[in-house]
Amino acid sequence: MKRCVVWTVIISLIFLILLNFVSWEYVAIDNLKSTLLHKTVLEEKEEKNDKYLGPQGISQSGNSVWLIESGGRLGSQMGKYATLYPLAKINGHQPYILPKMHDMLSPLFRIKLPVLPLEVANRMKWKRYLLKNWMLPEYRNISDEHVRFLGTPWSWTFYHHIRDEILREFTFHDYLIEEANEYLTKVRGDRKNVTFIGVHVRRADYVKVMPRDRKGVVADKGYMDKAMTYYRNKYSHPLFVVTSNGMPWCKENINASFGDVHFAGDGKESSPAHDFAVLAHCNHTIMTIGSFEFWPSYMAGGETVYLTNFTLPDSPMMTFFKYEAIYLPEWIGIPADLSPLIAEQGKNYTGTV
Repeated sequence: MKRCVVWTVIISLIFLILLNFVSWEYVAIDNLKSTLLHKTVLEEKEEKNDKYLGPQGISQSGNSVWLIESGGRLGSQMGKYATLYPLAKINGHQPYILPKMHDMLSPLFRIKLPVLPLEVANRMKWKRYLLKNWMLPEYRNISDEHVRFLGTPWSWTFYHHIRDEILREFTFHDYLIEEANEYLTKVRGDRKNVTFIGVHVRRADYVKVMPRDRKGVVADKGYMDKAMTYYRNKYSHPLFVVTSNGMPWCKENINASFGDVHFAGDGKESSPAHDFAVLAHCNHTIMTIGSFEFWPSYMAGGETVYLTNFTLPDSPMMTFFKYEAIYLPEWIGIPADLSPLIAEQGKNYTGTV
């Protein structure tokens, strides 16, 4: 009987020991799970914070949020991005971009500015500034924490002092670099020592908008002849790669008799991303009108011939446009022929050119 009692006590003790061991094991496992979960949350938080740190050289302190409206096409969006970046840097605030701008630019470029969700932007109270399309001294002394810039700035006067940083923001993705180089290699064919001249001819909406709304003109045959002659006289083997949203006009008015002209897209307008990348990978550029062609010229870094004086002096466009603030001083301007516009206006025009 005593032996049975002893064995009962021993078995009970063993059971209690096993029970405690299992309990401690579960506690240890739970603690391990909690530790791992906490570590994962911290890592995700750090990763999220990293995404919102922004590029090197821009202040990360405080709760400042600076952004710029994101309307417009590719050239306009690039201009706004390139304007916001230095203004935030000069004033020591954190820039953000809206989703629409990110969606436009990120498929082409390795941009780094963080995105501010639209629902967050809509709930914030902003100090709004309407920007001119040229740098002003007062833009260097903005102290507001929550700033929302308006307007469509793209002047080099905002960002040319940090050109290398801006060009790093607008670094193409590898696939576009490969596509552009392959395209130009195919265009070159068996030619040797080729100098690529990227040409963009803006027409479409501008053909009516310029004379009707802005007292101005678009590039004509005379301008194209002069611009191409400049390069033909300077380089032994120029090859003009023409892109346009008015390709039929280009094929009728651009002198291709020298065998040195290639109309991109088989005579039709190609995709903007493709055209843009090809133009930016050319050696030099011929511009007509617009921000779209400004950026490939700026990025290519070679010579640029551009159309200048394409508006009458009393053009309403002069309220938001300055030739000297748009085109770099070293670029080569060829004045537009305004005589057809003046003749069309007839007695209604009393100004001087």
